[in-house]
Amino acid sequence: MSIPPPAGPEQPQGPYGQGQHPSPSPYPQGAAGAPGPFAHPYQPYGGPYGPYSPHGPYGRPVPVNGVAISSLVLGVLCFVPAVGLVLGLIALAQIRRRGEHGKGMAVAGSVLSSVGLALWALALSTGSASDVWDGFKGAASGEGTAYALAKGDCFDTPNGDLEGDAYDVDEVSCAGEHDAEVFAVVTLPGGSFPGHDEIERTADEKCYTLQGDYAMDTWAVPDDVEVHYLVPSRQSWRDGDREITCMWGSTAENGGLTGSLRTDPTTLDADQTAFLTATNAIDTALYEEPSEYPEEDLAPNHAWAKDVHAALGEQIEALRGHRWPADAEEPVADLIDEMEAARKEWSRAAVAKDVDTYYTHYERGYEYVDGPTTVTARKALGLDTTMPTPYEDDSEDGGSGIVGVVDV
Repeated sequence: MSIPPPAGPEQPQGPYGQGQHPSPSPYPQGAAGAPGPFAHPYQPYGGPYGPYSPHGPYGRPVPVNGVAISSLVLGVLCFVPAVGLVLGLIALAQIRRRGEHGKGMAVAGSVLSSVGLALWALALSTGSASDVWDGFKGAASGEGTAYALAKGDCFDTPNGDLEGDAYDVDEVSCAGEHDAEVFAVVTLPGGSFPGHDEIERTADEKCYTLQGDYAMDTWAVPDDVEVHYLVPSRQSWRDGDREITCMWGSTAENGGLTGSLRTDPTTLDADQTAFLTATNAIDTALYEEPSEYPEEDLAPNHAWAKDVHAALGEQIEALRGHRWPADAEEPVADLIDEMEAARKEWSRAAVAKDVDTYYTHYERGYEYVDGPTTVTARKALGLDTTMPTPYEDDSEDGGSGIVGVVDV
């Protein structure tokens, strides 16, 4: 390749080689009409590097074929081997025609793609490809992650713990042992992330309210079962997570759950559902007892006693209006009689003139609740007869929260 002459005042090299000159000029240097000191009568037009040089005046390098690069990348990834093979063949043809670099990459991409294509053909023939595709679809839909949980699902966590961050879960049958059972899923509205405190406040409110819809027979829920919930984290919120997943777990050391706790119209018969609907409505009214003791303020307790009296009246009518199986008619009728007696006591408590009188009727109104007559009626209807431990309000402590972070 020719090198352009320097910009200095040195004499350019002529066609006769370095230091060789033609015959002396007839003109003395500097004479009128004589050529200048840098002129030469035999300099070829265009100088030593003409405009037809294939590399250009500055020797620009030959480019690498882009299709060859794509073929190599697809061959290494082995994701779509047929495409990598086709691109490799196209790249080889272009390189021969254009004189570009990249032949080695095109060959390597074609070879790797051919190997990948053979492996895919083997996988399809043995059926293992369907397992890969199922796994891909599961990851795309959130299957096997906290996002995939739905009402009625039971699952295990990697470490058996329902505290802290949840990256993935293993869904299992509710019939066997498991770490948790989902009883409700609450969808939050869109918008900006509301903050952990606000989400957990909503989870406390919703989850404790909805558990009764899933487990209507509260007697069938073991005493060591506790409400937990899975809530979105700031990171998963950005990924579209808007669900609060309410679940039960065991508080027993190294303990878990066995069998489903679901007792709702999907698992109960019509008689069981009617009985539990009535008795649960009364229990809800009883649970709304004011936080002020009668000694502190009798007025709100009067109002509450009136509400209990009204709830008893409504549910007594509902029980009387249902047609019970023959072997349950008498037990349910006996329970209704006790409920009528309790209703009168709550009516008197609602108008008690002093605290002592209020407590007298209050205690008599509670006598029938979860008593022997209730157990007998439950037994006749095929419901759980294990009397629960006294209710303790631990709502101030809140539930146990798990922050969901999808594992992708």
